[in-house]
Amino acid sequence: MTHSATQPSQDAHNIAGQDANKDPLVCAIAYDGLCTFEFGIAVELFALERPEFDQWYRFQVVKAESGPIRATGGITVEATGDLEILEQASLIIVPGWRGADAPVPEALCEALRAAHARGARIASICSGVFVLAATGLLAGKRATTHWNYTGKLAEKYPDTHVDPDVLFIEDGQIFTSAGSAAGLDLGLHIIRKDYGAQIAATVARRLVLPAQRDGGQRQFVPRPEPKARVGSGISALQDQVRSTLDEAWPIERMARAASTSGRTFARRFLEEVGVTPLNWLKSERVARAAEILENSQIPLADVWIACGFGSSETFRREFRKTMGVPPVKYRERLGAV
Repeated sequence: MTHSATQPSQDAHNIAGQDANKDPLVCAIAYDGLCTFEFGIAVELFALERPEFDQWYRFQVVKAESGPIRATGGITVEATGDLEILEQASLIIVPGWRGADAPVPEALCEALRAAHARGARIASICSGVFVLAATGLLAGKRATTHWNYTGKLAEKYPDTHVDPDVLFIEDGQIFTSAGSAAGLDLGLHIIRKDYGAQIAATVARRLVLPAQRDGGQRQFVPRPEPKARVGSGISALQDQVRSTLDEAWPIERMARAASTSGRTFARRFLEEVGVTPLNWLKSERVARAAEILENSQIPLADVWIACGFGSSETFRREFRKTMGVPPVKYRERLGAV
């Protein structure tokens, strides 16, 4: 599995800094510009009463700053808790942030650093990772965020080891998740660590979710647009290959179609397209397979033939390597009904 940096512990009640007879306190940070969905994830997972369990979490919303808390969608949130409450928290959740470049109040940074120092766990959902990074707590650690922000995070905080593929990462007391719904995966992981796999599975069923998802976020990342087309013959070759992907396209055939030698063709293709011809061909075959899986019910046994893979084994291997999940799982999640 590629969703987590560590395998989840199955030990129940493994909760940092808590009296065994007292429900652990989870605090969600609220701020002006609050990301409503990410905040809702924290509330649904940790604030909802669950009388079917002998023990559960206490929950508190904590204001990151003074002033109104306006949330996405025209909602205003009223929170009476202040940063001092974080001194009692077992888990602190930062549900998004108002922008990758938006400054983080120093008082919030200080409170998070102090909580971390005394053993509290700190988790971010999506862009909330930029709050954790601003505290310095991600220095030297692995972290992730929404695929749209991973490059920005790596550029802005080069001392953080950014993994752009996984759904979430646990590194010591720090937890980070990929975009939006990956916060659910992270939350279930934390519940699993605290109360065990059975209770986490029960919560997942209530949410109509799998208890644990396979793969990472790579399968959801849009394919990059090709470089600008130039009148060199290579662009025409690419169109020809795309229209006949079910055929074999070795380098020699591509070079002949582009009216050049194999060595010259490989060099020019790399200069103009940015990848080698064979790597480009693999990505085109996988992309075509993904389109077929998303938009049709063609049997898998026919998909690899239509896309020009040499065998079903090659198809499954290359598809999983590129998309992060096997073809059958990809169709289950993203395919047409």
